Amino acid sequence: MATASETESVSTSTLPAESDRRQNRPMDSIRFDVSPWDMGGASFMVIEPIINEVPLRELAEVVEAPFASAEGKPQLAGSYAGLGSVERLRWPSRHYLGDPIFSWFDTGDTVLLGCECGEWGCWPLTAQVEVADDTVRWSGFRTGHRDWNLASLGPFEFDRREYEHALGRSAEQ
Repeated sequence: MATASETESVSTSTLPAESDRRQNRPMDSIRFDVSPWDMGGASFMVIEPIINEVPLRELAEVVEAPFASAEGKPQLAGSYAGLGSVERLRWPSRHYLGDPIFSWFDTGDTVLLGCECGEWGCWPLTAQVEVADDTVRWSGFRTGHRDWNLASLGPFEFDRREYEHALGRSAEQ
């Protein structure tokens, strides 16, 4: 009969290592949509990340909703828009490749979404963008004006070749 410690070692040894689990997880998909954003009769072009076919602002809204509701301001959750300054952000810009044009916290963070009013600094959503040889990873999401725990937003990991291809398509839109 096996002892408890032998049983533990058998059961844990059959589990894949954390790095193996990460490697077996499918990569996230991304595209960067360039489209008009209507702001009370005026419209301007924005670039918006779409992750796994869901706009990033909608993913953020789900995570932010409990925090915004607790403050009595549920309308704040997900109140983002894509970023203006499209010409500065489209490929071949390195903004989405770890060399941000817009950064809020000055920690190497990249602003991914701005406020729905059109001013990115009014309500920014940021993340750390880490570029490796084969992958691009978004993690450490933060909003610029609230200390909300957005740990359950992401991390997202993309195949670098597909990611750069998606950025390249933004230049064609």
